[in-house]
Amino acid sequence: MKTRKIIHIDMDAFFASIEQRDNPELRGQPVIVGADPREGRGRGVVSAASYEARKFGIRSAMPISQAYRLCPRGCFVSVHGYKYAEVSRNIMNIFRDYTPLIEPISLDEAFLDVTGTSRLKGEPESIGGEIKSRIKSQERLTASVGIAPNKLIAKIASDLEKPDGFVVVKPENVKEFLSPLPIRCLWGIGKKTEMTMKKYGIKTIGDFASLTKEDVYSVFGNNGIDLWRHAQGLDARKVNSYTEAKSVSNEKTFLKDQTDPEVISVTLLRLSEKVGYRLRKNRYYGRTIFLKVRLSDFTTLIRHSTFSAPINLSETIFREVKLLYEKLDIIGQPIRLLGVGVSQLQADAEHQLSLFDIENKRRKKAAEAVDVLKKKFGDNIIGRGLY
Repeated sequence: MKTRKIIHIDMDAFFASIEQRDNPELRGQPVIVGADPREGRGRGVVSAASYEARKFGIRSAMPISQAYRLCPRGCFVSVHGYKYAEVSRNIMNIFRDYTPLIEPISLDEAFLDVTGTSRLKGEPESIGGEIKSRIKSQERLTASVGIAPNKLIAKIASDLEKPDGFVVVKPENVKEFLSPLPIRCLWGIGKKTEMTMKKYGIKTIGDFASLTKEDVYSVFGNNGIDLWRHAQGLDARKVNSYTEAKSVSNEKTFLKDQTDPEVISVTLLRLSEKVGYRLRKNRYYGRTIFLKVRLSDFTTLIRHSTFSAPINLSETIFREVKLLYEKLDIIGQPIRLLGVGVSQLQADAEHQLSLFDIENKRRKKAAEAVDVLKKKFGDNIIGRGLY
């Protein structure tokens, strides 16, 4: 079997680095991208933190109020998604100059399979170096690169020397590379699993790899066997260059925990409108609608409902999430966050008109007319009333 040549490229503190690049006053400062902290009373989470901010213990997905308490003098910046998406597209275009086999994981990282392009483009080390140089000269940003015979090792390698890292792992050195690393470096190891492993004296990937398959199964079950194979450096997954969106969703974090039924209904309606608009804009239909509710104590409830025919009308989404909400029987309980989404997506070209669609033809036309207005004048130009 031919040894693959995989490159994992991960941008360094992507959102925060773009903000620092575009605003000289932010350079060298602890930059926190996310919701308004409102002097420690803000809601929402941290979207990204610069390396200067990480020294204070700030990390992505942390409540913005906690980030403020850790670093009240930090530079808190709003999210500029359009800008990050544009830079991401530019970077992905650089990747395409070296291979068609690209698997974006998010806006700021991707796997590249350069196994078949070495003769034309050079060895992986040369390709990785060129890509880093081009990103730095074109976008004035740094990226960390990991090069290895599979995705697992390439991902671990790119994380090791951040920021601006460059780590190459040869096929013959995989076990030597993995063995001394902390067990938490292995994909799939969370804090609880790490704590459990430490109870059994497992501190490094090498410790785990040295166990017998039978011993691993007896303690950790089937999931443990998968982790154990990873600890051996084994990963047969291919770079998937075709990735469809899995779901479309929107969330709203309230500035104050909310109990008002009308505010909750209006919020579910607006979220449903946003999701429906995004589905129609990207010519998607979906079969499963889901509702996410986070209570004031951070308890998170998620409920789903699946349709026999695919949908993308905002009012259909709203009616269903309203029913899902009412079935939760939490009326009167303070709510911190609401989320609405649609999954099991399929492209418009795959969608065949059903009797349901034909009966709703008038509603579809009305939705499309609203979409045109929103595209021209912005999302807030028009909205539905409660019904």
